[in-house]
Amino acid sequence: MKRIFIFLLLINVMSCEFFEKKKVYSEELLENEMELFTWNDVDEYPTFSSCDSTIGKANKKQCFENTLRDILNTNLSQYHIVVLESIEDTVQLKITIDNKGEFSINSIESSTLTKQQIPQLDSLLRQSLDSLPKIFPAIKRSQQVTTQFSLPVIIKIE
Repeated sequence: MKRIFIFLLLINVMSCEFFEKKKVYSEELLENEMELFTWNDVDEYPTFSSCDSTIGKANKKQCFENTLRDILNTNLSQYHIVVLESIEDTVQLKITIDNKGEFSINSIESSTLTKQQIPQLDSLLRQSLDSLPKIFPAIKRSQQVTTQFSLPVIIKIE
């Protein structure tokens, strides 16, 4: 009986630390959360209504980019562009979609030859993307956020 009493007493003394409340500081929680937070990734990419049925984050991003390229190709094909020599270049469009779904082109990067041969290329690209359908902004932690993309566009004129 004496052994059981000592055993129960030891368990009781050792178990007291399980009942202690640990203080949690908001700064510490915030710091831990900031370490885990990935700034360069979103939960859902921006999308068009035509991509709503697409399943998966990567597939939605691909659908968004393909829809942008299709609209761009359709609109650019309406212009008759004459060049002195054939051009095959990849133009980088730096675009932003803000948290309200507003689309804007930040910059257009192309080679010097392309700029010389097609000086109006920047304005043609901007005009081609002026009348986009409604864009639903990217989502991060259930909040609509601003995102930036680099969209490569291949220009091939013979």
